[in-house]
Amino acid sequence: MGSFNALKRSKQGRRPPGKIDALLNEKLKNVEWGEYKLQKLFVSSNGDFDIQKTHINGKGHYVITAGLTNNGILGKTDIDSKIFDKGTITVDMFGCAFYRQFFYKMVTHARVFSLKPLFKITDKQGVFLAASLNFLSRDFGYGNMCSWEKIKTKSVQLPVKCGQIDFEFMENFVAELESRRVAELESRRVAELESYLLVTGLKDYVLTLEEEKALDDFKRLEWKEFDITEIFTVKNTANILSSDIVENSGATPYLCASSENNGVSSYITYNQQYLEEGNCIFIGGKTFVVSYQEKDFYSNDSHNLALYLENSIREKHIQFYMATCLYKSLRHKYSWGDSVSKTKIKKDKILLPTKDGKVDYSIMKTFISAIQKLVIKDVVLYADSKIEATKSIVKTIK
Repeated sequence: MGSFNALKRSKQGRRPPGKIDALLNEKLKNVEWGEYKLQKLFVSSNGDFDIQKTHINGKGHYVITAGLTNNGILGKTDIDSKIFDKGTITVDMFGCAFYRQFFYKMVTHARVFSLKPLFKITDKQGVFLAASLNFLSRDFGYGNMCSWEKIKTKSVQLPVKCGQIDFEFMENFVAELESRRVAELESRRVAELESYLLVTGLKDYVLTLEEEKALDDFKRLEWKEFDITEIFTVKNTANILSSDIVENSGATPYLCASSENNGVSSYITYNQQYLEEGNCIFIGGKTFVVSYQEKDFYSNDSHNLALYLENSIREKHIQFYMATCLYKSLRHKYSWGDSVSKTKIKKDKILLPTKDGKVDYSIMKTFISAIQKLVIKDVVLYADSKIEATKSIVKTIK
C-alpha cells in the first residue's frame, strides 16, 4: 500500500478529519496514524462530455458537479456520456470530496474528477476516506483549481494497525458516528416536542372531538360586524426612542412596528412609568402589523396601539384569533401613507364569528387550540421524517 510514517497519539501535526463530538474525537486522537500519498491509493479519471443544466431531465444517472450544494449532485440525465463506478470518490475544483455509493456521470466544465481506490472498500470506509480528503479544500479555489496532477503527490492521514491501513477502525468509527447521529435526532425530537407542548400549555397534539368539530365547522360559521369600541378598549402606547434605550439591557420586550420576531426589537430595562400592560393585541401604527403580546412591554412609538378585551375574555387563544380578524378586517384600509390611529380605528368595524347573534369566543379558543396541535403535529412528522431518512441512509451504508 506504499510507505507511511506512523504518527502515534501525537498532539501535534494535522488534525484528523471531521467535526465530531468529544468522545469520537478522543477515539481519533488515540488511534495510530500513517501518511499515504494519494497516487498510491487511487487512480483518477475524468468525464468525457460537458453535461449542462439543460441536459438534466430527471432520468438516468446522477450528475456530479462542483460545490457543496446537495453534495455536488446536479440532478439526473440520460444523455450519452461516461458512467463512473459506484464505490468511488469525486473531488471538484475546490477540493471538496464526496464518496459516491451509486453509478454517476460528471460535468467537465466544473473540473470534477473521480478517484477509484486501488483496494476493495465498503461504503462506510469510503465515507471515512472521503472525509479524510477534505483537507484539500483549504488549498484550492477559483484562483487555484484542484486537479489530480496537483494532489497526486500529496499525503493523506489514515488510521493504521500493524503497519497496514486500519479499515476495521474506519468501519466501526463511521458506524458509531451514524448511530450517534440517529440517537441525537431522536433525543432532539423528544426535547422539541416537550418544549412545544410546554409553551402552548398542551398535554399532547391529539385533537379532541370538540377541536375536530371546530375545524370541520369553520366554513359554516356565521359572521357579523362589530364596532371596534364594542369589543376593545383602545389606547396609544408611550413613545420611547431607540436612541434612549440600551439594547439587550433587560428582560422586558421593546416593541416596534415590525412583522419580524412578533414585533420585539430587543429586551430592555427602562423607566417603569412607560411600561405598557401586556396580554393585549398590539398594532404597529405606521405598518399595521398586528400581534398578540403576552408580557408587559415598552413601545417605540406613540402611533402604536394597544387593544384590550374585557378581563373575563382576555385569554391568549381568543386574542390570537382576534388578531387575525383585526388584520383581515382592516388591513386593506391602512398603509404607510394613511396609517391607522386611535381616532380612526374607533370608527372601524371587525368581522367576528357569532352564535345566536353574539360573539362566539368559545369557538375562537377551540379553533386556535386545534391549529396549535396541527402545527405541532406537522413539526413532529417532519422530525420523524428526518430521523427515518437518516436511518434509511445509514442502512444503505454497509
